[in-house]
Amino acid sequence: MTIQTRNLGTTGPRVAALGLGCMGMSGMYGDSDRAESIATIHAALEAGVTLLDTGDFYGMGHNELLIAEALRTAPAALRENALTSVKFGAHRGPDGAWLGYDTRPSAVKTWAAYSLQRLGVDHIDVYRPARLDPNVPIEETVGAISELVEQGYVRHIGLSEVGAETIRRAAATAPIADLQIEYALISRGPEREILPTLRELGIAVTAYGVLSRGLISGHVTADQGFGANDFRAHTPRFQGDNLRHNLTLVESLRKVAEQKGVSVAQIAIAWVLSRGEDIVPLVGARTRERLGEALGALDVTLDAADLAAIEAAVPADAAAGERYAPAQMAMLDSER
Repeated sequence: MTIQTRNLGTTGPRVAALGLGCMGMSGMYGDSDRAESIATIHAALEAGVTLLDTGDFYGMGHNELLIAEALRTAPAALRENALTSVKFGAHRGPDGAWLGYDTRPSAVKTWAAYSLQRLGVDHIDVYRPARLDPNVPIEETVGAISELVEQGYVRHIGLSEVGAETIRRAAATAPIADLQIEYALISRGPEREILPTLRELGIAVTAYGVLSRGLISGHVTADQGFGANDFRAHTPRFQGDNLRHNLTLVESLRKVAEQKGVSVAQIAIAWVLSRGEDIVPLVGARTRERLGEALGALDVTLDAADLAAIEAAVPADAAAGERYAPAQMAMLDSER
């Protein structure tokens, strides 16, 4: 399958226009099926997807080991095309609790050593701190990753959920390929200051949460309920009146999608794709069925009338509730 490609900034690699976010395969959205997860990664690679995104703290290493198994059992030609994007720095307890971040230079190199071992690779294609460590200047963190680049253990440096000032300081230290940040129809904060800064500096976006954790996928219902091991159970946008309000936006979007003859998820992903050639959406598909639906977004062309209809259905800042619980929002440099 021939798939559209985009550059990760002026210094990063060329990747498929959609990447696969693998977090949900390691329990963040409730139980997942290991065999189906691996089959989904294989199907993504077969479809031409190249960027596999993970974090060393997803399932406390489970996600990296899962990707390693998928790569090990994939045909050699597909395995060679796969690029790994890894976030690091989060501390978690045995119970899954979030304990903070550590991006000191010595920690950066330790995190990388463990990720290389778990993934079964000799280099990581894009390596990024998951959040800004308030105790460590970004220059020190990026400088440590730059040393890993010089040593051949990392190919490119990325950032995640940081604001314009931090982006500028990081880019003054070493070449930055991309910023990973939540960007969707109902998460448009980056448009104010972050996107203009990135474009000025030639840095791309890998956009996660393009379906807002499934909220605007067209598959969530008001009475669905989420288990204790599904972090959406604690996310404001999925709670009570917030959820009901947000699902009215989804129904408005569904009308636009039906007029185009596509699904809600496809039009939501296509909208992110339409925001610029420097944006690569990450789709968090956990099954081959959801992956197939997401890939269909690549065939959706949105004209000016479509974009206006989408904007009318889901205006900027129309969502109810924050995208994370308060404690996690406080960790986002991008929201300051």
